[in-house]
Amino acid sequence: MDPREQIAALREALRYHNERYYDQDAPEITDYEYDQMQRELRALEAAHPEYADAASPTQRVGGTASDRFAKVAHAYPLESLQDVFSFDELDAFYDRVTAAVGQAAYVVEYKIDGLSVALEYVDGVFVRGATRGDGQIGEDVTDNLRTIRDIPQRLENAPPHLIVRGEVYMKRSVFEALNRALELREKPLLANPRNAAAGSLRQKDSAVTRERQLSIFCFNIQNADELPLTSHTASLDYLRQLGFPVSPRYPVYTDRADVQREIERMGEERGELDFDIDGAVVKVDAFAQREVLGSTAKFPRWAAAYKYPPEVKQTLLRDIVISVGRTGVLTPNAVLEPVRLAGTTVSRATLHNRDFIRQLDVRVGDTVRVRKAGEIIPEIIGVDKAQRPADAVPYEMPRVCPVCGAPVFDDEEEAAIRCTGAACPAQLLRNLMHFASRDAMDIDGCGEGNLQKLIDAGLVRSAADLYSLTVEQLLPLGKKVDTWANNLIAGIEASKGRDLSRLLFAFGIRHVGQKAGQVLSDHFGSLDALLAASVEEMTAIRDIGQTTAESIAAWRALEQSQRLVEQLRAAGVNFIGEKIAKSDRLAGKTIVVTGTLTLYTRKQINDLIASLGGKATGSVSKKTSYVVAGENAGSKLQKAAELGIPVLTEQGFKDMIQQEEV
Repeated sequence: MDPREQIAALREALRYHNERYYDQDAPEITDYEYDQMQRELRALEAAHPEYADAASPTQRVGGTASDRFAKVAHAYPLESLQDVFSFDELDAFYDRVTAAVGQAAYVVEYKIDGLSVALEYVDGVFVRGATRGDGQIGEDVTDNLRTIRDIPQRLENAPPHLIVRGEVYMKRSVFEALNRALELREKPLLANPRNAAAGSLRQKDSAVTRERQLSIFCFNIQNADELPLTSHTASLDYLRQLGFPVSPRYPVYTDRADVQREIERMGEERGELDFDIDGAVVKVDAFAQREVLGSTAKFPRWAAAYKYPPEVKQTLLRDIVISVGRTGVLTPNAVLEPVRLAGTTVSRATLHNRDFIRQLDVRVGDTVRVRKAGEIIPEIIGVDKAQRPADAVPYEMPRVCPVCGAPVFDDEEEAAIRCTGAACPAQLLRNLMHFASRDAMDIDGCGEGNLQKLIDAGLVRSAADLYSLTVEQLLPLGKKVDTWANNLIAGIEASKGRDLSRLLFAFGIRHVGQKAGQVLSDHFGSLDALLAASVEEMTAIRDIGQTTAESIAAWRALEQSQRLVEQLRAAGVNFIGEKIAKSDRLAGKTIVVTGTLTLYTRKQINDLIASLGGKATGSVSKKTSYVVAGENAGSKLQKAAELGIPVLTEQGFKDMIQQEEV
């Protein structure tokens, strides 16, 4: 490829990745890979100035202003920073500064990995906030920024006009809690705190932004020339006095060796911080020297961003262990010979799923290459097969859940392998939340926090245990729980009468959603009839396929499921479908059941008759409407024949109650 074609291809690729990163908050490559593409393009453009283009990604700040928000023209450009990737490159930056202004003092700050914004104050009142966009035009996200507690809404002793630049970010602790909540609800997880912060700030509904608990560090006064400030450190001190959160540390050095030691120190501790950094920023402190240095079309010449390289190390894979997530997914994890990586000691790394293990052919005893994805989660990226032990064997995922022993569901078309256990302890919180959710049994007071309390207290080990709770058991669990306890017990009692379709959905049977639950409830009319149905009977129903039918059959075969059903029956939970119950189709009918039954127990069929408005009796008379006869029916069958009373098999009875009219 000739240089012109290379330059065009790189520009197109960078524009695409700019849009994914800045505008869609969904990057497809790492920051390091993006930076290397930028460096390659800059080198080609420098070698071939005849192909210069002012619209090149090397000449413009990456983002754009979305049409979803009103556009804001920045009074002062929100410039990007020149990246350097080695201390030699940082020395070149110092040399340029020294040549222009002589000896300089440098401030060193964390390079926070978030979303850059400008905050504008008039007479001490926060009036507008905007994203960086392309540096000249940003998005008006004032309402969303007002939800961030770190941002002062009113300033004391403030100047008439103040524009502050900051970096909005999401704390790691908040990010991890948010992903735990998303996992429980089986929602897609957020990739990293930076993307989570950017996506949260650019929500149309500010209530969503508020829930995300964003934070901000402020690092610049854009209109500092209007204030009596002479240095960057003085401006940060001033921002702190006004009530803005600023970088936790911003030491000043004149010696290059001191700057290097500070950058290395920041790099060593980044794994222990509650916020993400992807580098350290080195800035000339004196504003007068900055004025002389000026800026390029994209970068200030008085600052450089030292980017930490992705650290990769080799270590020994001692073992592969399985963890079971709250949604039942079995995740393989590597147990490693401890190794120091990106500031922390790493002894475990994710292996993601079965397909990942197969792709890398990872085996116990291998020497593996490890890095931190996004500087947070350790992951294995390669295997040194030259050092593989002769006795190392391919790894096979377990066939049963290591937590509860239930069989796992292994679909070759899907990378995830799931535990099928209805009462698996690893999934208990998620299963209870689903069971009690609005679209399932709709039990008030069963939010995540309250359910976790019940689990921690040992009061609930399955959904059925909810129905044996008492107010007295709940009273010791926290403040003002008497009201909560009474409301929860009332909510649990009310849930007993929910329609069968809701109960089927609440069970969490794989592939049985709300629609399938309703279809099954309408067709079979009772849980017992569904549990007795063959796979062929289920697949004969419109909208119920082979996969769903087999999933139901597998679920009902589990001892855990059978125990759950019987416990719910004993608690008085409704097993009858609303369509049949509302029809009152056996009203006025007297039915005698005789002989040995196979589809129902005697109690089940008698309860079903009663639920449909009929009357179950033990003797045949002229008032008897039907006799349901199993095997060895005996004298009752003979008397029915003498009186001319219709006789039904169990299947005939089942078919009859599923008809529109009796």
